Amino acid sequence: MATLAQSPAARRWNPFALFARLAERALPLDLLLLIQRFGIAAIFFLSGRTKVEGWFTLSDTTFYLFETDYALPFLQPVHAAYAATTAEHVFPILLVLGLFTRFSAAALLGMTLTIQLFVYPDAWPTHISWAGLLLPLIAMGGGRLALDRAVRIP
Repeated sequence: MATLAQSPAARRWNPFALFARLAERALPLDLLLLIQRFGIAAIFFLSGRTKVEGWFTLSDTTFYLFETDYALPFLQPVHAAYAATTAEHVFPILLVLGLFTRFSAAALLGMTLTIQLFVYPDAWPTHISWAGLLLPLIAMGGGRLALDRAVRIP
């Protein structure tokens, strides 16, 4: 026997179900992926901008940080400074454009894991939130509002 809560009429007038239907219409997946791309791109791009002076001259402070605070066991500090700063500029721009989205998101996830493991291991709440933005982009790509679709990159 069907209860009132299970009937189609009850589901139609259920305020939570109504809210869910409205949210699904107002927030399509392609819009959510676009917002994710812009959100995570801003985090990394703005971080990259703190490491340079002018257009792209690495500051003395950047080299110092990669020799001390950001020291990695597998890269020389100068190489790490250039690699990280370049990645923090290039991959966010690609994400905003939605070009090579999966690859760019995977590269930034790799950076996130490196930061988590070797630089700031206590910052896992921040890093897991970054991963939460990057993983759907890796899994689903940039959506219909990405250049990947126009140039037929899966």
